[in-house]
Amino acid sequence: MSNLFTQIQRLHDQFFRIVGHLQSPFLLFVRGYWGWQLAQSGWGKLHNLSNVTDFFTSLNLPFPAQTAFAVSCLELFGGIFLAVGLLSRTTALVLTANMFIAYVTADREALLAIFSDPDKFSAAAPFTFLVASLITLLFGPGKIALDTVLRSFNSAPALRESRSIPS
Repeated sequence: MSNLFTQIQRLHDQFFRIVGHLQSPFLLFVRGYWGWQLAQSGWGKLHNLSNVTDFFTSLNLPFPAQTAFAVSCLELFGGIFLAVGLLSRTTALVLTANMFIAYVTADREALLAIFSDPDKFSAAAPFTFLVASLITLLFGPGKIALDTVLRSFNSAPALRESRSIPS
């Protein structure tokens, strides 16, 4: 019986070690796909600022023209930063706040239906961007990101210096 348990434990550990190697490619996919979609959305809004401004005016948002421009730029540049993994968690935090505000202002009915009608909540426009931002915020960008490359350049001299110091 102990041998069976040991084999099951070993298979379990092996399986999750293999699955663990898929974390960074999964995070790259989430960031890349939804970052690209968000950047396209921002680009489209920048090219139709009058329509976005009219929509924001209908929502009674303060400074609708400036808000439309700011949100469009945030989506464009935030989407690009998310996709390439640059300033990932900071970008994800700002995008999470933006998507939550989008729910509150433009999709309030869907937000209020989060428990009574979850399909309505998940069908709202901000949902997938909110989820992608939250995943990046909570789990980081993964190893396949510009943040990782920049961190390795930033920490490399410190590593070389510490190795050259005699003990």
